[in-house]
Amino acid sequence: MNFPLPRPEVILTHESDLDGFVSGLLLQRLARKLFGDDVKLEAWNYQGWKNRALHERSAWVCDLAFEPRLDKQNWVVIDHHPTEAKATHALLIHDASKSAGSLCYDLCREHGLATAPLDRLVQLNNVADLFLEDDPDFIPAGDYASLVKTYQFWNLHALLGGELEKLMNHPLLEVMAVKRRVEDPLGFEWSKTNVLRISPTIGLVDTVIGNTNAIVHRLLEEKAVPYSVLITLFFKTNRSVIASLRSRNGEAAKAAALLQGGGHPNAAGATLPRSVQTLEDAIFFLRKTLDDTRERTANLNTLDHLFDSLKLEGK
Repeated sequence: MNFPLPRPEVILTHESDLDGFVSGLLLQRLARKLFGDDVKLEAWNYQGWKNRALHERSAWVCDLAFEPRLDKQNWVVIDHHPTEAKATHALLIHDASKSAGSLCYDLCREHGLATAPLDRLVQLNNVADLFLEDDPDFIPAGDYASLVKTYQFWNLHALLGGELEKLMNHPLLEVMAVKRRVEDPLGFEWSKTNVLRISPTIGLVDTVIGNTNAIVHRLLEEKAVPYSVLITLFFKTNRSVIASLRSRNGEAAKAAALLQGGGHPNAAGATLPRSVQTLEDAIFFLRKTLDDTRERTANLNTLDHLFDSLKLEGK
């Protein structure tokens, strides 16, 4: 970069995956190098992020899609999600071929913050986040990504003391490897027979054991179920319900947008409304929001009723 970065009041990142974890902590380290103090780090899910007021005069944002409301003077956005918004005031660093972590690490390299462990970790994060199935590191990368999914952003942050290098070869990876070998095949066979129709193209996958992402990926890859988009639900301790959507044809992000969420074309997510408290609530809401055949059926029934009425009136 040919010009200095503004000092951020806050660093904002995505809370739900390894890429948000890596990119957020890298930016916090970069800010410490440039400005000599610790800048507050906040991690957000998609729904919370959409509702967050952006009152800071300066901020760094990573792994959260660029949108017009982020186009603010002294704001820096580092991201790789698809966007049609143009930056006229903010500094936008965008490359869809890289993970947000890789883009943030490029900035760290420029300021002498590269290390061999970080080189390796950022590479693994890139493979996991972009879902590079043909990469020889795809399986171990998935184990690293599972750490954030399993233990959650701030728990893992506390365990590492905010030091990313401690994630490399962490003992918890052994847990992830065993779970992958033992639980995933069992979970796949069970989930394959427990997919609920939400719409003609969207199914809700129930899971009882195993890596949900790996199970859903295999269901889609093997075309084991008759749906092109698969949803899984996660009920958080604060009673919010997170929907994760996956596809192989770019349809996941479109469905997530209908749920007021976002993400990548084939990997997206959304937080369901607070009124959704139970699985039954979630099923009703998802069908109402995503199944356009219900509206068409309702319209057809209305037309049939109107036609019958006109016949009775002799018109």
